[in-house]
Amino acid sequence: MNQKADIGLIGLAVMGENLVLNMESKGFTVAVFNRTVERVDHFLAGRAKGKKIIGTHSLEELVASLSKPRKVMLMVKAGNPVDEFIEKLILLLEPGDIIIDGGNSHYGDTNRRTRYVESKGLLYIGTGVSGGEEGALKGPSIMPGGSPAAWPHVKPIFQAIAAKVADGTPCCDWVGENGAGHFVKMVHNGIEYGDMQLICEAYHLMRDLLGMTYDEMHEVFKKWNTGELESYLIEITRDILAFRDEDGTPIVEKILDAAGQKGTGKWTGITALDLGVPLTLIAESVFARIISSRKEERMEAARLIKGPVPRFSGSREAFIDMLEKALFASKIVSYAQGYLLMREAAREFGWKLNYGGIALMWRGGCIIRSAFLGKIKEAFDANPDLQNLLLDPFFKTKLEAAQEGWRVVVSEAVKNGIPVPAFSSALSYFDAFRSEKLPANLLQAQRDYFGAHMYERIDKPRGEFFHTNWTGQGGETASSTYTV
Repeated sequence: MNQKADIGLIGLAVMGENLVLNMESKGFTVAVFNRTVERVDHFLAGRAKGKKIIGTHSLEELVASLSKPRKVMLMVKAGNPVDEFIEKLILLLEPGDIIIDGGNSHYGDTNRRTRYVESKGLLYIGTGVSGGEEGALKGPSIMPGGSPAAWPHVKPIFQAIAAKVADGTPCCDWVGENGAGHFVKMVHNGIEYGDMQLICEAYHLMRDLLGMTYDEMHEVFKKWNTGELESYLIEITRDILAFRDEDGTPIVEKILDAAGQKGTGKWTGITALDLGVPLTLIAESVFARIISSRKEERMEAARLIKGPVPRFSGSREAFIDMLEKALFASKIVSYAQGYLLMREAAREFGWKLNYGGIALMWRGGCIIRSAFLGKIKEAFDANPDLQNLLLDPFFKTKLEAAQEGWRVVVSEAVKNGIPVPAFSSALSYFDAFRSEKLPANLLQAQRDYFGAHMYERIDKPRGEFFHTNWTGQGGETASSTYTV
């Protein structure tokens, strides 16, 4: 009898192929299927040749090749394709078998799918997989959630193929029930949007305000990658700035400045609005991509609307030092907001999230991996109930030390007409968070004036609401109070 496969995988695009090769390299036998079956044959004749990989040409053949409980991982486009494969697999699998969605699905869909698959007697996992094609092949960050009973069966495989931190701990652990895994991956991607936008704003200031060459900028990012900002995104930015086209010019200068996106940053912002979390930096990063995509409109506006011509006077070295601190401080704010969103989601959905463990999962393999995440783990290890990263002693000290230079960076950008939506929104959040009193008292008065929405008073207990007849004609009837 032929050996049964440990796991099956559907979807042989780049991520799927590389995950299969990763699994096989760790000693697992993998069965594969692709909707376009020619791709299976091509894979077996190429990268998979001579390896413990079983090619199948139908879902029936795939399921028959698996050991029990059967584990089938989907690496297909998010949305309807996932639902279509679930429906087909339900007819072929038996109680206790496991369906795994490893794509970038919305956590709401994973909540729904977990309930549905469990109602059929099967188990379901929705897992975030981060690290791109290289991570998939050599060790990604993996964030699984769904049916808790499924975890012991997939844990040996997932933790074997995941990236490892210095002490050998895998960047993979159980996140929580239902859509928790995909939610954490969504927040990861939102933070990724923020990190990338902050780096781009630093590059913009170096290029257009300081007038630095690409070789000079390369050296700055090279230095930054040896300090507190050490991370995958700083590392690749260093390399991108040094890369030359065939004619010897920087290739990045030839890339159209119109950014794309696949939706996870937008989902993060929408979810933050739904849950009432001030995710300002990530939201601004999404909007920055959107305005960049309106290239033709910007070209017309640049022709018609004039602003200041960037001129810098002062020490370039001192400004770069302040820019480094501003980048680090803004990064703290971005992660603080992301963790606030996860905490609120855990409260809303009844998840028990391990916040230090999530930082550990992000330490290796994923796009936002950085030395910085070790400090986040330490913060939550020291205080599992930490409400906001800005209140942790380490991060509080760093923010206080950075804020003078941070303000100079934002001020210089504003004076010289260089947009820095992520830097400035991070600084505004920092200032709002540390403000004991904000002008929302006037806002509440306005709401009560035009809509009788009522307000609380500082000289009365919280939860007691009042209405003022501001015009003398409105009467004493007030609207009910509620917060969306």
